[in-house]
Formats: sequence, structure tokens, C-alpha cells
Amino acid sequence: MITMVPVLLSLPLLLGTAAPPESPVGAHHTLTFLYTGVSRPSRGLPRFQALAFLNDQAFFHYDSESQQAQPLGPWSQLRGMEDWNKESQLQKAREEIFLVTLKDIMDYYQDSEGSHTFQGRFGCELWSNGSSGASWSYAYDGKDFIKFNKDIPAWIPLDAAALEMKKKWEAEKVYLQRAKAYLEEECPGLLRRYLNYSRTQLDRQDPPSVWVTSHVVPGRHRTLKCLAYDFYPRGISLRWNQAHKAQESESERVILPSGNGTYQAWVLLRIGPQDKAPHMCSVQHPALPQPLTAQWQER
Repeated sequence: MITMVPVLLSLPLLLGTAAPPESPVGAHHTLTFLYTGVSRPSRGLPRFQALAFLNDQAFFHYDSESQQAQPLGPWSQLRGMEDWNKESQLQKAREEIFLVTLKDIMDYYQDSEGSHTFQGRFGCELWSNGSSGASWSYAYDGKDFIKFNKDIPAWIPLDAAALEMKKKWEAEKVYLQRAKAYLEEECPGLLRRYLNYSRTQLDRQDPPSVWVTSHVVPGRHRTLKCLAYDFYPRGISLRWNQAHKAQESESERVILPSGNGTYQAWVLLRIGPQDKAPHMCSVQHPALPQPLTAQWQER
């Protein structure tokens, strides 16, 4: 019989009471924690690691090798945002419970061969109109495992082993209330505190640079690519036009992080080999005072 304990909730809520995807109701901010535990770590992949995000920006990292919660990027220059020694202790305690839970699931399935992964994602969001939201879920080997419904409140099993976990986690009603309180009160409070230190970073606006290229398949077609890069925030519009008419793109718009705190995006357009007319890529972004246009024309 497995002896699972609620990951995170078996600990005191060491985060304490905090001091004072696109939202349909205006601007919003998010605080998200991503946990990953592996049964057989490899070089470059620690047994446990945690990443915390403000909006889409990673602001601290912890892993089982360093055992230190370390602020990332511009947050490493901030003072007073968090007690990082205390945060390291918290993440170390969570690591131990997280890996015990991974082992319990493996024992349930008798998964002794190969490497197995347990992942957790939890956090909250705040909208400009004062409303908030939150979520908490886990996955085993890439498949949904269990999630928390704070409105009931209850853990919703999505796997056979998760049913055993649900029984253990709900044996003490206090665990349900603490999970609900964390998502509805403590997490939003933390997010508000972090935002007080992070407005400059999160509210910045970096305009995109735009580059238009083409690739020819001999005798068949030409593919135009409109690339925008080094922009922030993430939201951007890319559209191909000809004679002021929007054209059907070959692919959906792709947006990816650049690795330096900004984003890159592109959209493709396929045209006939005899098409010599100019094609315009129109780019709209909050950091641009007006849409930016880049033209392709065969030279």
C-alpha cells in the first residue's frame, strides 16, 4: 500500500502571508511554479528542479544539485523582494516530499525500469478588474495525474494511482482547506508583493525588429517568411498583405522565447513561382506607435 502525503501541503506554509494565457477582462499578471522530479537523473538534468515565473519571465530557480533558490536575470539585482535563504529551505523541503511521492507512484505501478518523471504546476493570476484565478495540477510521465478543484474543494484523480493519492490527501480535511487558502489568498498575496518589485521589468515594452526572407523550391513555389524578433511583451500581430488585402498564410503564427527575455515570431506565405508582385508584412505590437511594414519584392 502506498503512503503518499500531499506534496507541498504536508509542509507548514512557509511562504507566509504575503504583504500588501490572454485574459478576457484586460491586463493580468501571473505567478507560476513548475516542479520536475526524475527517478534517474542524468548529466545536466538534476533529480529535482523548480522554476518560478512572473508572467512569462523566469525569476528564480532551484535544483537538487545547488540546493539554492537563486534569482534570475534582472531579479538578481533586486534587494528585499525575497529572503532567498528561507526560500532555499522551503524548496529543499518540497524537493524531499516531491521525490518521495514520485517513488510512491512508481511503487504503485511497479515501474522499476527506466527513468520516470513527476511534474507539478501551480499558481495564480490577477486581473486589472480585481478578479483572480488559480490552478494546481500534477503529471506522471507526461500524462495528467491529478488536479485540485478549489471550488469543491477536492483533488480530482486522473489516474489509477491518483485515486490512492486522493484518499490520502483528503483523509485530513485541513489539507483541502490549506490548499484552497493557498490558491485563493496566499498565492495572490505573494504575486502582489512580487509585482511591487517587478513592475519595471514586467511592464517594459521592447519593439520588434523585422526581417523578410524567401526560399524557392525550383519549379514549384516560393515561401516568404516574415520574422519579428527581440520584442516584449509576447502579444504581436503578423500579417501578409498584397494591394491592401490580407493574404492567407501557409502556417499559423509561431511565437517562441528568444532566451534573453524577449520573443521572436514568424509567419509564412506560399506564392506561385511566377508571382513577382510586392508582398507586404504588417506588424503590430504594443511597443510600436504605429504598424510596421516590411516589403518583399523579387529583385
